[in-house]
Amino acid sequence: MSLIEITEVRKSFGSTEVLKGINLDVEPGEVIAIIGKSGSGKSTLLRCINGLETINNGSISVAGAQFIDDELHLKALRLKVGMIFQQFNLFPHLTVGGNVILSQTVVKKTPRPEAETMARKMLERVGLGHKFDAYPDELSGGQQQRVAIARALAMQPIALLCDEITSALDPELVSEVLAVVRELATEGMTLLMVTHEMKFARDVCSRVVFMHQGRVHEIGPPEGVFANPKTPELRQFLGVH
Repeated sequence: MSLIEITEVRKSFGSTEVLKGINLDVEPGEVIAIIGKSGSGKSTLLRCINGLETINNGSISVAGAQFIDDELHLKALRLKVGMIFQQFNLFPHLTVGGNVILSQTVVKKTPRPEAETMARKMLERVGLGHKFDAYPDELSGGQQQRVAIARALAMQPIALLCDEITSALDPELVSEVLAVVRELATEGMTLLMVTHEMKFARDVCSRVVFMHQGRVHEIGPPEGVFANPKTPELRQFLGVH
């Protein structure tokens, strides 16, 4: 059974249909890059998987649990599927450690000593153990994004959704964040990434999904998708003639 099963998912905002019947199964340990132009539905798809947006039609199941739109089910879903955004969303008045501890104690009701142990461990994992007592405004953008990754990991999700997590960063900081993601991929974390980093998608991902106008337009292993795009839309997107 697939870890995440997305079946005929449709999502509209008002009269605009953004997702037009998406089908995608994600196996445990897969690293999937979702690419495509702005407005093709990539971020909306991630937000639907995480329960931040409700779907109009179709079904999403994570680890065999059907996605049902009520608070209890949504909370259970968000515990299973971590999400990291373009903006780091760290609380400026809390230390780095405090930011990573907070969601564990609030959402999972983890006792604080355990939450702190986990926070220290996950900050070590992203190379920021020494910043436990620092405040977000003392960190670079790349470091803040790595804290956001540590915060998501501290919840021990079975999959991570990454929504353009490097696009708000200065170019020289992108590689340090991607290095962490690459490490997670090596360790077998299931990852779905909306990304513009084509080289990363080519090197690290097991499959690439090209979305176009709300549909999965092409899908396959990176070498096939990048070297041999089958449709004019993907060729145009990749700048291949």
